[in-house]
Amino acid sequence: MAYNKNNNFNIQLNLKVRGLPQSATLVINEKSAELIKQGRQIYKLGLGQSPFPVPRPVIDELKVNAFQKDYLPVKGLPSLREAVAEYHCRRHGICHSAENVLIGPGSKELMFMLQYVYYGDLLIPTPSWVSYAPQAKIIGRNVEWLQTKKENFWRLTAEELEEHCKDDPTRPRIVILNYPSNPVGVTYTQDELKKIAHVARKYKLVLLSDEIYGELHYKGKHISICRYYPEGTILSGGLSKWCGAGGWRLGTFIFPHSLRWLLDSMAVMASETFTATSAPIQYAAVRAFQGGDTIEKYLWNARMILEKLGLLLAKKLKDENVFVPKPAGGFYLFPDFSYYREKLAEKGITTSVKFCDKLLEEAGVAILPGASFGRPVDELTARLSFVDFDGASAMEAVEHLNGKDELDEEFLETHCAPTVKAVHFICEWLRLIQ
Repeated sequence: MAYNKNNNFNIQLNLKVRGLPQSATLVINEKSAELIKQGRQIYKLGLGQSPFPVPRPVIDELKVNAFQKDYLPVKGLPSLREAVAEYHCRRHGICHSAENVLIGPGSKELMFMLQYVYYGDLLIPTPSWVSYAPQAKIIGRNVEWLQTKKENFWRLTAEELEEHCKDDPTRPRIVILNYPSNPVGVTYTQDELKKIAHVARKYKLVLLSDEIYGELHYKGKHISICRYYPEGTILSGGLSKWCGAGGWRLGTFIFPHSLRWLLDSMAVMASETFTATSAPIQYAAVRAFQGGDTIEKYLWNARMILEKLGLLLAKKLKDENVFVPKPAGGFYLFPDFSYYREKLAEKGITTSVKFCDKLLEEAGVAILPGASFGRPVDELTARLSFVDFDGASAMEAVEHLNGKDELDEEFLETHCAPTVKAVHFICEWLRLIQ
């Protein structure tokens, strides 16, 4: 009897996973690498990885702590939890106790655990990051897509959230809000956040605010929705994007006191799975969250490069009749190629997947189809990650500039050459279609 029960569970779990593809961002990176091995010139605008090096003070701290070998507390190194709490209080006015901070091996793992221990539906605005929905499906949670509008640059509105919740007002739900957005690159105004917070409070939603790109807001003026819905918002962050440390795998969750039970439940699960996040990484992360002049200068330069580059690429695409929202943070563009629909159809290209496959085959440029981000398969949207350049070299070059105005197109063509060339080839390929 016990064997049959276990076997039945394994079959159910296998069925949940078997129908899912690998993460689209990782697949495109591996496919690009394989084509490069074959001798092809491939421009990799698929994987969203920071091009910039980890700040020197943080690297130095990792070296100093390389000897750290002991298991750390499940919830995280106390001094790191304190540093994370102080960081968000200092920079964003979100002041929580260190006891409300949970450290994990990447925010991706923490998001999975949250969905596992919480019993509600997952509400995701579309387009969204590629891993939210698959995680929920692996666990067996119900996923509801919140449809957004192109004319609003695919940002969720309070009205759209209200429309979804009003027919079943007491249903438990987690809503994911990600901004600056992956994949669109846009962010929310203070007024928009207040309105979304009002609806979230009305329906007692658990709001997971994925602000991993917050420090890459181009003006350095990111606003957390925690300010307006503190009692129901879990703030997700980490080192991967603003600190260039994706491979270090360190994520942070900050919980309001009212949701401490979720933190405690996740800690139980952590104790039986990953045990604790890497000790040397946690010690080094303390230095990252402490900030200081060197890290502030690093952030200033990173934002400046990304802003100038994103605006230049968006303009080049717009000049070819491609609809693309103006980026406000991070390193993504989300172009819509619908202007070319009829001409593309003549070539048998009727979906975003076929569009991206053909672009990679004929132009050597790897981008991801909008379908991977929850958009309709026949919508000709795609995500372009503009990070295929030597970030360390670009950072060094910025140090020799006298002022922001000198970071012009010539600078970008020189120091961000692969990315600029890639968009040039996209534009050339589109011209050939007409």
